[in-house]
Amino acid sequence: MSDNGISLRSLHRPLVVLTGAMAVLCLVSLLGLAIDDRTMVNAPIWLKPFKFTVAIGSYAITLALLLSQVRRARRTGWWLGTVFAFAIGLDMALLVFQMIFRDRQLHFNKETAADSAINNVVAGGAYLAWLAIAAVAVLLLCQRMPDRALSSALRWGTGLSLAGMAAAMFMFSATPEQAAVFRAGGQPTTFGAHTVGAPDGGPGLPLTGWSSVGGDLRIPHFVGIHAIQVVPLIALGLVLLARRHPALRSDLVRRRLVRTAALGYAGMFVILTWQALRGQSVAHPDFWTLLAAAGVLAAMAGAAALSVRARPVFRSETVVGVG
Repeated sequence: MSDNGISLRSLHRPLVVLTGAMAVLCLVSLLGLAIDDRTMVNAPIWLKPFKFTVAIGSYAITLALLLSQVRRARRTGWWLGTVFAFAIGLDMALLVFQMIFRDRQLHFNKETAADSAINNVVAGGAYLAWLAIAAVAVLLLCQRMPDRALSSALRWGTGLSLAGMAAAMFMFSATPEQAAVFRAGGQPTTFGAHTVGAPDGGPGLPLTGWSSVGGDLRIPHFVGIHAIQVVPLIALGLVLLARRHPALRSDLVRRRLVRTAALGYAGMFVILTWQALRGQSVAHPDFWTLLAAAGVLAAMAGAAALSVRARPVFRSETVVGVG
């Protein structure tokens, strides 16, 4: 990285390679959606690879950009990024192998010894990636950056992303139907599910497939994971807005706003998790869900107003220029 910006050659190479591979697989998945009429769990068989390539590709390049900001323990950061790229790359290879070439369900599949082994390796890769991100979060706490608002955004975004990855653990517990099979002395062919209160593969929202009749744990998982992109983008957006709004030129004000946004994001993540675990579809929130969401939004609005109105202190903070 140079003082003038970030060059492609300075980015974490394994993560850049992973991003490129996801871009290629995304195009292949789009072609598959167009010409392959196979389905799995009542969805086009290429839909899961498509969604995963978009999510993982955007996450990998974001992580590469984030690691370019690391100054202390750069080699440690490089190894953590490499571990993440390897673990998630292996998981994606197994996803394509299991679903497209074997025509078998990937997640929760315990039907045969091979299915169970592949499922276990994928779960192991996900846990390894989670540990790598946890270590990156700790690494970011040790960094000093010129723009403290952006520094705060990177830390909050990584921490929330870690929580989003952890939310997937709720999926890997027995459903009531699977538990009944265990109690009867049997062995269910699947263990765990995306949906709470309804079977996987039921009516879902367009494109995402998130359940429209029950709770869906993929929603908080998705929202939490992508905080690593959303929160830093808020910080960068505040920098751009500061060119027109003098109140935002104070790093202190922007840092407060970033923390407000991150706490609000965390509140919404908790609400979505709570909603999913109650078996409630995101498309049909009840009174208590709406009340909780309104409370979080009101608290964010109040905190943001106080942050902007607070008198900035300029003596030791970064002030954003207009050039």
